[in-house]
Amino acid sequence: MPKNQLIATSIKSLPLLHKGKVRDIYEIDDKHLLIVTTDRLSAFDVVMSEPIPFKGFVLTQMADFWFNKLSFVVANHLSGIAPETVVAENEVIQVKNRAIVARKLKALPIEAIVRGYLSGSGWKDYQKTQSVCGIKLPQGLKESAKLSEPIFTPSSKEAVGSHDENISYEECEARVGKDIASQIQEISIKLYQEASNFALTKGIIIADTKFEFGLDEQNRIVLIDEILTPDSSRFWPLDQYREGASQPSFDKQFIRDWLEKSGWNKTPPPPSLPEDVINKTSQKYLEAFKKLTGQDIKK
Repeated sequence: MPKNQLIATSIKSLPLLHKGKVRDIYEIDDKHLLIVTTDRLSAFDVVMSEPIPFKGFVLTQMADFWFNKLSFVVANHLSGIAPETVVAENEVIQVKNRAIVARKLKALPIEAIVRGYLSGSGWKDYQKTQSVCGIKLPQGLKESAKLSEPIFTPSSKEAVGSHDENISYEECEARVGKDIASQIQEISIKLYQEASNFALTKGIIIADTKFEFGLDEQNRIVLIDEILTPDSSRFWPLDQYREGASQPSFDKQFIRDWLEKSGWNKTPPPPSLPEDVINKTSQKYLEAFKKLTGQDIKK
């Protein structure tokens, strides 16, 4: 394993608050968290046994790129504090270029998913019901079809090891309140439209994406977690887009497809990933970052 690869953190200078599927979260003080993005990968809500090289760098730096680009739409949780300054000297290697210091906020219990194209669970839903999360769509749409306008299809936010479930807009309102639900829907669609228009100029289609939000002390909505990365979005190469089939992609779809064919029942433990699947996935993440930002990752 390369020396700067990280499957789990071991920071002792701060208390560990939460270990997520991909991120380890530490408490700095009552207003700030240290969020470290490891190279773990989860698929079908199960964490794989093998890390994906450079993945944590790509996710952190791509989210930073988008947070800065889209800060005019909604505030985000970045504090501006350098993560290297909040850990012990011998722990800096675990946070450099793969961690952020975030403001502590009250996370909302939903995932805000926006779909611009018919794919993944949305396509499965449509085939059965001609709708996605209760939103009726026109007849005769094909897989990967571009929707006439982006749709907001929230899901529940479940603990590690449980599957997030698509929920209706009414259920979303019941979970967070009518006013917050309406604001989240509007902000999420605006974020998606801005990002997808930019990505198209770089040769990438953002088929769908997931946002998470929190509330600050004044009950204002703040964008949290990560945004518009290969983990939370489907990125397709524009020059290969063909309606009517699943698309080649710059994200973990490559691993999802391999797992679907492997006969695995989508419960832990996951099968071991072959080395070529790990390496190809790593290359997809790096390629997406370079295409979108025009930069190489900092390691």
